[in-house]
Amino acid sequence: MTQFALNHMTVAQLSFHGLVALASRLGCVGIEARNDLPQPLFDGVSPDRAGALVRQTGLRLLAVAEVKRFNDWSGDKAAEAVTLMKIARAAGAEAVSLIPRNDNQGLGNGERQAALRVALKALKPMLEDYNLIGMVEPLGFEICALRHKAEAVEAIEAVGGTGRFKLVHDTFHHTLAGGGPLFPDHTGIVHVSGVTDQTVSLSEMRDPHRVLVTPTDRLGNTDQIAALQAAGWEGPVSFEAFSPDVHALAEPEAALRASMELLAGVSA
Repeated sequence: MTQFALNHMTVAQLSFHGLVALASRLGCVGIEARNDLPQPLFDGVSPDRAGALVRQTGLRLLAVAEVKRFNDWSGDKAAEAVTLMKIARAAGAEAVSLIPRNDNQGLGNGERQAALRVALKALKPMLEDYNLIGMVEPLGFEICALRHKAEAVEAIEAVGGTGRFKLVHDTFHHTLAGGGPLFPDHTGIVHVSGVTDQTVSLSEMRDPHRVLVTPTDRLGNTDQIAALQAAGWEGPVSFEAFSPDVHALAEPEAALRASMELLAGVSA
């Protein structure tokens, strides 16, 4: 049976309290909070109070996002990561999200692998100190310095980080990166969104194209989830839609339920 979760980006117009309430009504197992929305993280309440609200509602705080450009490592980046980890730990979160640089820099073969290892090696003891998982999310965009999951897994294993780092399998980014191995044993969470625009080419797809998964989805969400589950993966499937059309929905609950029903058929 598919376990669902809700990333705050999908319902960016809702407060943190609204996110928690909606996820509970939908029967989700957890939520993902974000620090890149217009409103303050956790609506500005203290992390411990936010975490208590999540647990009282019967949900898990799966992750707090995000450390941006984590593979462009520096002293400032280390400080940024520690700050987020302190917040995540205080809230009782299970993980922090690590997002690679996506600026058409650091793309050289050898350069990008070395930079990734430097960052992972530095992050590993920090994550251990706060008892957190680092969720590494390759982005399929051609300008990203970490497009492929195979490269992430190679670096994670090279620094002895198996188990401390997990992959985010994002169905949108997996498609944009040309697919490839799934690595179910390294996968911590799946992010789902759909693209229904029949005119945009694969190379032109961007975050605003990412809607909820419907029968006209072009990303093969159901096939990707089915393949992961067939390989033994049993983690949460979290909705992460960036489209302004989704954010503008007056009643996102009904649309999310329809998408959940479609995806639940994968494991029926």
